[in-house]
Amino acid sequence: MSNPPPFDAETEKIPLPEPEQAPEQAPAKHKKPSKRLRYVLIGLLVLALIGVGGTVAGGFYLKSVEKGIERVDAFEGVPEQERPQKAVTEARNILLLGSDSRDPENTGGSRSDTIILAHLPADRSSAQLISIPRDTWVNVPKSSDGRHGGREAKINAAYAWGGVPLVVQTVEKYTGVRIDNVAIIDFAGFQQIVDAVGGVDIDVQQEFTSIHEPHRHFKLGVQHMDGETALDYARQRKQFADGDFARIRHQQQVIKGVLNKAVSAGTLTNPGKLTDLLEATADAVSVDKTLSIFDTATEMSGLRSGDLSFLTDPTIGTGMVGNESVVFPDEEIGKELYGAVKSDDVEGILRAAGE
Repeated sequence: MSNPPPFDAETEKIPLPEPEQAPEQAPAKHKKPSKRLRYVLIGLLVLALIGVGGTVAGGFYLKSVEKGIERVDAFEGVPEQERPQKAVTEARNILLLGSDSRDPENTGGSRSDTIILAHLPADRSSAQLISIPRDTWVNVPKSSDGRHGGREAKINAAYAWGGVPLVVQTVEKYTGVRIDNVAIIDFAGFQQIVDAVGGVDIDVQQEFTSIHEPHRHFKLGVQHMDGETALDYARQRKQFADGDFARIRHQQQVIKGVLNKAVSAGTLTNPGKLTDLLEATADAVSVDKTLSIFDTATEMSGLRSGDLSFLTDPTIGTGMVGNESVVFPDEEIGKELYGAVKSDDVEGILRAAGE
């Protein structure tokens, strides 16, 4: 993953995603969270939440696992003079990126991407995770080879045009927030992570049948799901009036279920389960060359899923630019939100995000 191939969320033939139909109606601007939830959270946060939370052996093993995690040169070619200045040294901002190369809806082998700015306050008492929809219309800087960018485009074009470094540069330019670290996960690892914690219990709030084979039927009420079933559940959208936003709710349920199971006594005190979880997560994750999973785990060992806030990049809705379906950012509220991130004002972050 150090040199990610160009990709598009809907097709491999062009660098920007073209929708097959008009965009679904966006909800009110501050509903949470935003599109394409967050499997990437699992990789970094599961390691962080369990790395030093159980036993000395767990922490020792995490150090060993960390040595095998793939490293990405996430900041190569990012012009230092164009980067935002760090305002609060002790706070950390981690860019979380993800892809779903095995999504059945991506028939051309292309990927659906996730972009999240995770803010860890200086006191490490919480974490705020701001999802930026892949179709957000922003200014993408020129790629290092000079062949792409330098114009307005969907934010996920940055990855297609210049890999992780151009995503870093684009997000920094858009938010004004300096990125300290980057973590990347392929959603294909999600299934193994769910299985490693012994599955998750999900409260299904609307009965439906999956559009993907083997066409599982999800009944109302609490159901125990293994990794394959949970991933299928989290991908569904076409059966619901609010489309992608229903899928987001499902994905959030699964994420919280994984985190809660990961920090449960049954996982932390069982050497076999702990080993399986660490190895499954490590196999799915790659990080920048300076990120220490063990140090991050140490800093965040007191956090639980209730300390995490899932937020949305403020928008004024969806629309069309030419023949492209896009998400228009709310620049005024966005300035307030990312100003609070930069100054490590947690209450200001939550207020700006409508929490």
